[in-house]
Amino acid sequence: MEFTSSNKRDRVIGIFRQIENAIEQLKNWNANIETAEDYYLSPDGMQKLAASCMLIEAIGEGIHQIDSLTEEKLLPERPEIPWEDVVGIRNHIAHGYFDIDGEVVLLTIRQDLDPLLEAVRYFINSI
Repeated sequence: MEFTSSNKRDRVIGIFRQIENAIEQLKNWNANIETAEDYYLSPDGMQKLAASCMLIEAIGEGIHQIDSLTEEKLLPERPEIPWEDVVGIRNHIAHGYFDIDGEVVLLTIRQDLDPLLEAVRYFINSI
């Protein structure tokens, strides 16, 4: 994709870098979480769950911003990532916090972050 301005390109890369950092933090913070129950067994676990939700929400918002800035033309270059789901989980967390399921959060962290991180790094290095 070609950008109409270097400012827009820099902004998109900046958001991708923030997403990259958030993914790395999520992986580090949750490295010792074995099951979703680990979130609920202690105040520290509950803090990890809340902080993880905040970062997942930020990632979804960042993806939404990138999609808007690129007029929905950039993300389709990596169709293996369910971009609508990335934004959708952000919306679920933002609008239904008390319905958050630790199992869904943990599965998202364990199964979805590595492919997303790969796509994010692809975009950082290619645009």
